[in-house]
Amino acid sequence: MATRPGEPTLQGMIRAGDQLHIDVRLATGALRASLREDVRSGLGDSPKRLPAKWHYDEAGSLLFDQITRMPEYYPTRREREILVARVDEIAALTQADTLIELGSGTGEKTRLLLTALAAGGRLRRFVPFDVSETILRESAEAILREYPGIEVRGIVGDFERHLDALPRTGRRLVAFLGGTIGNLQPDGRARLLAGLARSLDDDDMLLLGADLIKPRAQLEAAYDDPGGFSARFSLNLLTMLNRELGADFEVRRFRHEAVWDDRNEWMEIGLVSLQRQVVTLAELDMTVEFGEGEKLQTEISAKFRRDGLVAEMAVAGLAAVRFWTDDANEFSLSLWSRR
Repeated sequence: MATRPGEPTLQGMIRAGDQLHIDVRLATGALRASLREDVRSGLGDSPKRLPAKWHYDEAGSLLFDQITRMPEYYPTRREREILVARVDEIAALTQADTLIELGSGTGEKTRLLLTALAAGGRLRRFVPFDVSETILRESAEAILREYPGIEVRGIVGDFERHLDALPRTGRRLVAFLGGTIGNLQPDGRARLLAGLARSLDDDDMLLLGADLIKPRAQLEAAYDDPGGFSARFSLNLLTMLNRELGADFEVRRFRHEAVWDDRNEWMEIGLVSLQRQVVTLAELDMTVEFGEGEKLQTEISAKFRRDGLVAEMAVAGLAAVRFWTDDANEFSLSLWSRR
């Protein structure tokens, strides 16, 4: 999900013509307030950690786009492979007239779904959900040009807090793609999945993209590419904190690290301090000490086994309808209904 700290926005409904509606659920300054809260609590914790969403300022979003084009980074192309092969089947199974995408970004992958639903004569509306009003509006306007006649109702919000904003109109397919579910800590993941289950009506379905367990070497190469884009993406977080919170991180005093955690079955990604140092965050009136070799966790990326995913979804109140993988069995797409 693309995030732009401090991006100005207004709370309420913005109407732009009969077919485009933007429902803004983030009050002015909400992103900055959330950033301040996350940084204060995360850097004061032990071990230190920050949510992955703060990577995605403008520079971070561009770097991530470059990462997805690296041969080592398989998730994007594997998910697209499954969508290309199964999109007509997904449209037939769901019979959806409303497509909702959580963390929509530019909406590129959902064009496959929109086209399949439109081909069946069912598509009535598209609901992109993203924290960035700028990205969401650009995406919504592009979709309207490409799919004339449909309604686009964008929601500017945080899907961990604003699921109640999802419209209950029509027969809905909720798409949560890209393996983003793996970026959430287990307790946060459980809360989100339970919230999604409660938001579904009897005829609705959830389409989930989830990465699968695979060899350590392949995983670590995907999150620490030899071209250095992963490292630049990771270190850009410090640049953002310097800009947004008046911090004085010396970027050269940290290095990117991405290692496989076999016990938790996730990639542990973060920044390692190369020396003992003290960092000041002026806007928070806060100083933070780092020991040599101390790690600031900036992201996890959980990987799943099919049985484990089914069990998690069952606890949340969701039942499996279909489960697909790519030919290499590296990534999964799955359809779920309310139990």
